[in-house]
Amino acid sequence: MKPSEFNHIVLPMRNELLSYALSVTGSADNAEDLVQEVMLRLWNKREQLEAEDKLKSLAITMIHNLFLDQQRHESHTATMPEQIDIAVNDRSAELRDEARLILNIVDQLPPLQQQIFRMKEIEGYTAEEIMQITGCTADNLRRNLSRARTKIRETYIKIMMKGSKL
Repeated sequence: MKPSEFNHIVLPMRNELLSYALSVTGSADNAEDLVQEVMLRLWNKREQLEAEDKLKSLAITMIHNLFLDQQRHESHTATMPEQIDIAVNDRSAELRDEARLILNIVDQLPPLQQQIFRMKEIEGYTAEEIMQITGCTADNLRRNLSRARTKIRETYIKIMMKGSKL
């Protein structure tokens, strides 16, 4: 889709998208943020988009999914004990170090395994949601998750064994 087509087709949908986002979020600021994020994502994918009726459905689905992502993120941060942030004792410091180490190991995974692992284990997506977003089959998803978990476990053990020999 050319930029002029994008401006002609997508920009007029903005008010409808904003109305939907407002009904979902209940906040004008959050709704505006969601719509801006969706517009940016659509703009970045404009060359892959076709001028179809499904474009509005895609945008509404994107708003819905972004809203759910925000809700998951807020629920995860809201349920984390405040003690983790303020505790100074040795065990909590060890746990934070281990979490950082695991996140660093995750960063070293191949991109697809990294994305799938993060979505499943960190962001809390269901297998069905991950398959829909990534286009993976159920077998592919299980295989990639298994490989990611195995690589994380092996790398973690290897690092911990080196640390205990020092």
